Amino acid sequence: MTESNSTIEILDVTLRDGEQTNGVSFSWQQKLNITKHLLKDLKTNRVEIASARVSPGEFEAVKKIVEWSKSEGLHDRIEILGFVDIDKTVEWMKGTGVRVLNLLTKGSLNHLTNQLRKTPAEHFLDIQKTVANASASGITVNVYLEDWSNGYLHSRDYVLEYLSVVSKYPVSKFYLADTLGVLSPREVRTAITDLVKEFPKLWFEFHGHNDYDLAVANCLEAVEAGVRGLHVAVNGLGERAGNSPLEAVVTALHDKTKFRTSVVEREITNASRLVEIFSGKRISDNRPIVGEDVFTQTAGVHADGDKKGNLYANPILPERFGRTRVYALGKLAGKASITENLKQLGMVLSPEIEKKVLERVIELGDQNKTVTKEDLPYIISDITGENLEASFRIETCTVTSGIGVKPKAEVKVNYQGKYFEANGEGDGGYDAFMNALGKILKELNIQIPKLYDYEVRIPPGGNTNALVETVITWKGDGDSHPIRTIGIDSDQQVAAVKATERLLHILLGNV
Repeated sequence: MTESNSTIEILDVTLRDGEQTNGVSFSWQQKLNITKHLLKDLKTNRVEIASARVSPGEFEAVKKIVEWSKSEGLHDRIEILGFVDIDKTVEWMKGTGVRVLNLLTKGSLNHLTNQLRKTPAEHFLDIQKTVANASASGITVNVYLEDWSNGYLHSRDYVLEYLSVVSKYPVSKFYLADTLGVLSPREVRTAITDLVKEFPKLWFEFHGHNDYDLAVANCLEAVEAGVRGLHVAVNGLGERAGNSPLEAVVTALHDKTKFRTSVVEREITNASRLVEIFSGKRISDNRPIVGEDVFTQTAGVHADGDKKGNLYANPILPERFGRTRVYALGKLAGKASITENLKQLGMVLSPEIEKKVLERVIELGDQNKTVTKEDLPYIISDITGENLEASFRIETCTVTSGIGVKPKAEVKVNYQGKYFEANGEGDGGYDAFMNALGKILKELNIQIPKLYDYEVRIPPGGNTNALVETVITWKGDGDSHPIRTIGIDSDQQVAAVKATERLLHILLGNV
């Protein structure tokens, strides 16, 4: 097998098909930043950024992304979805400067006759006219066979006729879309093997959906059957159950087949977090590859096994994705879990103290309390009676915010026995607090990492006076290991202040 046919091209559809996720709408700035990351850092081959003729805002977004892509020499790697409308899509594209058209055509007789209410001959003629207009304008055309999966299962003769006719037009690639996510892996292999045999010179790509949770398996079968490209979305964004998830497809492809992609695995986590933040769609903690907990060992016996030779590690190593293995602290923790977390903190304890720390962690776990690595120094200080918080303490914090009121904050801190005060305003109560605190930290020449993520957790069904847990993730430029701090209080603002204070304790060596 040559290198050329063992390499699978990746088309990322997060910004187009992924935007069909309920409640997701990217601004042009977000689309541009995601596109930059996908092409420059993650190194996907191409990005489908929008649908033609959707809105004036989408038109401007495409123009801005195209301008950037030209300056980077990436113009031909920007694609948009367009329609069989003879000249309307082409004129829209000419206005934006984008020059790769993914033409949405009907891949099943059912869709053709019942949605378009046209005959195959009429549809093929419309495709021919649209493709001819695009080609005359210097636009490269690929075609989606929408609902191809049902088309092959229930109207194979139509699919063969379609490919026989449309392959004579100036079309570059043929996208086989499992639009409704109906195929099994065996059906994918059978159908694509058949088409590759019938049309060996055509470039086929597979576009899967995850309705049966089979998208990853279907992608693996598709490449084994002969497709040259796969369509994926970061975090599996997409309509209904979503598109084939980039993170899992690429990892499985690299580990379980002879095929390779250009994707840089270490950037997958960063891409996932970026899309998670911009889309507002939280991914589950146990989502493969990118979930918060997927590299976390909870049972103490697992930590012990890893300590004795990585006995519980699989080939999906966290370091591949710029992450590290975590050993959870809770009622299932063992001595090895404590030891590994202390090692990551650069701490060594006597066997007696370590045993007491383990007992306290198990006790907190039984109380359903969240315990993190950063909590260990506080537990140790409590056990040993040492006051580790003395050098930096937020004495008072008053935050004023509300409807029609500019949020303000007054902060007073004690640092090494001296008091410092500052006021601040912001876009919200916590922002005002951080601006006030920032003035004090600047005076003290103390730098803190950037706020990377902010999450508030309230117990389901809890009362208005229930405890609130605020989890803040901090990450500096170039840091591969973010710091996560937790604050707990019945007041959300105070919980966030406590989480921020804990960050200062960590940075100043009070832990």
